[in-house]
Amino acid sequence: MQTQATYDDQVVRQFAVMTVVWGIVGMLVGVVIAAQLVWPQLNFAEWFHFGRLRPLHTNAVIFAFGGCALMGTSFYVVQRTCHTGLFAPALASFVFWGWQLVIVAAAITLPLGFTSGKEYAELEWPIDILIAVVWVAYAVVFFGTLAKRKVPYIYVANWFYGAFILAVAILHIVNSAEIPVSLWKSYSAYSGVQDAMVQWWYGHNAVGFFLTAGFLGMMYYFVPKQAGRPVYSYRLSVVHFWALIFTYMWAGPHHLHYTALPDWAQSLGMVFSLILLAPSWGGMINGIMTLSGAWHKLRTDPILKFLITSLSFYGMSTFEGPMMSIKTVNALSHYTDWTIGHVHSGALGWVAMISIGSVYYLLPRLWGRTEMYSPRLVTAHFWIATIGVVLYIASMWIAGVMQGLMWRATNVDGTLTYSFVESVKASYPFWTVRLAGGVLFLAGMFLMAYNMIRTIAGNKAVDAPVLTPVAAH
Repeated sequence: MQTQATYDDQVVRQFAVMTVVWGIVGMLVGVVIAAQLVWPQLNFAEWFHFGRLRPLHTNAVIFAFGGCALMGTSFYVVQRTCHTGLFAPALASFVFWGWQLVIVAAAITLPLGFTSGKEYAELEWPIDILIAVVWVAYAVVFFGTLAKRKVPYIYVANWFYGAFILAVAILHIVNSAEIPVSLWKSYSAYSGVQDAMVQWWYGHNAVGFFLTAGFLGMMYYFVPKQAGRPVYSYRLSVVHFWALIFTYMWAGPHHLHYTALPDWAQSLGMVFSLILLAPSWGGMINGIMTLSGAWHKLRTDPILKFLITSLSFYGMSTFEGPMMSIKTVNALSHYTDWTIGHVHSGALGWVAMISIGSVYYLLPRLWGRTEMYSPRLVTAHFWIATIGVVLYIASMWIAGVMQGLMWRATNVDGTLTYSFVESVKASYPFWTVRLAGGVLFLAGMFLMAYNMIRTIAGNKAVDAPVLTPVAAH
């Protein structure tokens, strides 16, 4: 039996559309900076320089594209799994507009050179304060909705979304503690090795919570929904949650091997990174095995192709990460393009693909359609994106190992065999292949944007009725 109440999906629609828009913007900047490495003459202006655009690229794809995907899907999922509308819909609207303001402020200030210089936390103090305010509002809406749920249990996806919201708030506020000296300049509240330690506690957990826990919440809802099967093991999902949440917090020091950080702290980061393999693969197996009894759907369902392939990339990058944290491996890989390949196997293969699959699931339902305007274009998008990711990460792996070997090669008399510029010259063909992979992935996003516009065009926005718990079962 359905009640007359409806879910508050206006904010979900806004976030879904902006996920695609910011995905194109962020990836376009990525393609530009990849091109700047192939054609240095493209660094033609101070504000258009690689050093200015690179942090804009990372912020745009993580916080604009990824953030909009996370906020939109979390607002959709928490309503359906709690059988109630959003708590404080007006505040949810503030979250949307406030987050867009943060993104626009980043897009203006970073090319102008206003930066704190901290990886993934480059934005200056006025924007940091705005982020904190918007994030608290986001938490109030999400946890307020959980509090007014009509069912006794909290579905596992909401545990992951909730952990992501809480952890990111703590990470952002602690790492962004700074002393302003002018409107657009501040200095970190920490110094020296403490600053580095806090930064990489934040930096790796931005990966661990923003780019992993939240998207696992997405996985635990949209994979079972699209497959039409229950989660393979609910018990495993709970073990996966607690093991992942506990272990991730300790992994950050693996970014600081062979630095001034105490050796015991480096080793601690390495050990916890290796332990992290178990819960990560537990989650991947749980997601993929949810298809048990429905494997045949992979042949014909392009959305399921995106979701399951993303889990394969998640498994691969969460194996690669712990391996790269081993000190002897890190001695070869660190500061090379291998790290760039690893980041993008996670960012494009896992984060982008599960976001794309989830948004393809949402768009028709939010506008009262049974499917996307063109399922064939979704299939084309999948193959273009997959080929793009493979070209990208394979070229970076090869370039990275080659760079590491060239930098450590020595002659009999102990002098370096290669100059740094020779390693740059040798990397050049691989940077060209990386550019081609990025162009393909970006082309897929343009296909998605066209498909989205045609899906929305001529259709009225539809807010689904709230199902009572009795009807849901």
